[in-house]
Amino acid sequence: MTEAITRTDFEFPKQKNVYHGKVRDVYNIDDQYLVMVASDRISAFDVVLPKGIPYKGQVLNQIASRFLDATADIVPNWKLATPDPMVTVGHYCKPFPVEMIIRGYLTGSSWRTYQSGAREICGVPIPEGMKEHQRFDQPIVTPTTKADEGHDEDISKEEIIKQGLVSEEDYEKLEDYTRKLFQRGTEMAAKQGLILVDTKYEFGKVGDQIFLIDEIHTPDSSRYFYADVYEDHFKKGLPQKQLSKEFVREWLMENGFQGKEGQQVPEMTDAFVESVSERYIELYEQVTGETFKRARPENILNRIEKNVNEYLASK
Repeated sequence: MTEAITRTDFEFPKQKNVYHGKVRDVYNIDDQYLVMVASDRISAFDVVLPKGIPYKGQVLNQIASRFLDATADIVPNWKLATPDPMVTVGHYCKPFPVEMIIRGYLTGSSWRTYQSGAREICGVPIPEGMKEHQRFDQPIVTPTTKADEGHDEDISKEEIIKQGLVSEEDYEKLEDYTRKLFQRGTEMAAKQGLILVDTKYEFGKVGDQIFLIDEIHTPDSSRYFYADVYEDHFKKGLPQKQLSKEFVREWLMENGFQGKEGQQVPEMTDAFVESVSERYIELYEQVTGETFKRARPENILNRIEKNVNEYLASK
């Protein structure tokens, strides 16, 4: 099986520190640039699973790069270059401590919350009588706090402003950008026969300028349904055919794991890992409409280091 990159420990010129996230390793270059390596780690229920998924990092990095380019007219973003299939280099930004989640449909965690009896998510009222996978009249914005470790927590717009996490002026801009980005993503998905169901955006600042940061519209940060069967499946109460990592969450739940204390991650066999890798490649091709070109599978860490060093030397 192709090697999966689950950790990096590079020492780039002028590197100040490195942050190892759930999936990405982010290198701070002299408080000027960030080198973001999309590893092959996979997380679900805020837990990093014990095995990596070959080509997953490349898939996520290349989808995010494409969508950052396609939305740069809506809001400036952090990306400067993608010197390697698994790497994006961009502006060093101070991130806002919230994630902007936008939902067009009642599905996933929002459906599970609704099923439990809640009729409000992050301060947004949800009507009675809705069904799983039903479309909202208008997309709803349901922010979360951004946790360095453990679970992100739902939070309302009012609480964000009250706690001083984001100023009211900046929050209004973040919500406006979120809705416009979601609309653009929806239009791009429709061209591929997909429905952009829900997604998350992260933002940061350079001085007084707001930038879109991190990844966007990838299957790790977004959920897609297939448009051609959506109505039929919805009317019949059938599960939606979807493109996201929800299939990994479902596999975990079927095997008794939801990230709760005392639960064990089920065994990830080589066959399962291979199947997840193939699903990610399928996601790439469906979302972009292009054939996925597998990067050279050997000496991946050496390749990344060489490509990043050459790019930084050119700056």
